[in-house]
Amino acid sequence: MAISMSNKAVNRGQNKQASSTSRNFIVPVLAIAGWLTTILPNPAIAASYSNDYSVCAGRLLSVGVTAQGASQGCAAALRPRDLAACVVKIKKETQIAATDALYTCGKVRRPEELATCVVGVSLSTKEEANPAVLDYCGRSLLPVRFGQCVVGLRSQIDFPPAQALDTCISASDSIVGASSSSAPPVIIPAGSSPSTDTIPFPTQPTIPTQPIVPTQPGTN
Repeated sequence: MAISMSNKAVNRGQNKQASSTSRNFIVPVLAIAGWLTTILPNPAIAASYSNDYSVCAGRLLSVGVTAQGASQGCAAALRPRDLAACVVKIKKETQIAATDALYTCGKVRRPEELATCVVGVSLSTKEEANPAVLDYCGRSLLPVRFGQCVVGLRSQIDFPPAQALDTCISASDSIVGASSSSAPPVIIPAGSSPSTDTIPFPTQPTIPTQPIVPTQPGTN
């Protein structure tokens, strides 16, 4: 009887010690969890900041752009994903360096259209005018149309690449300038000069004149 009572006392003591130990273990764990919650960013905030800019920086780094170039380019871009897509497409489908592509892609309003122009013209010219293609497509206000012009003319005419680029960029600038004009230009046939019959003059208001009454001879 005395032995069973002693065993019960020992068991109660062990249970109390185990309970105390578990409490002492749980308290530090809860404290650490609370501390981590305070230092880790809110998931919603983290997701918002790792959206377009994270994708942009990651894609630029993957094609060899430096960390400084990627950070500056993505931060300044209005559409970071489009900027990265432009650089990656040009780097993978042409011989143009990613750093050169980043500079031009960052200047234009429609980076994806620029990339389409550069890739299409580069394939058409068989990389012969590769260094100049990026500059020409970047200068054009209508890069897709410019690229179509170069590719289309060279498919039918034996144009050197440089001549095709110059011809299409001049035509592109002329079309853009004409479309921005408020009034269509007057075209005069060659060899003729404008005559006064075809040029209207501003009309002046006519002032009625008093009739002249002839005087009778001998009457004063």
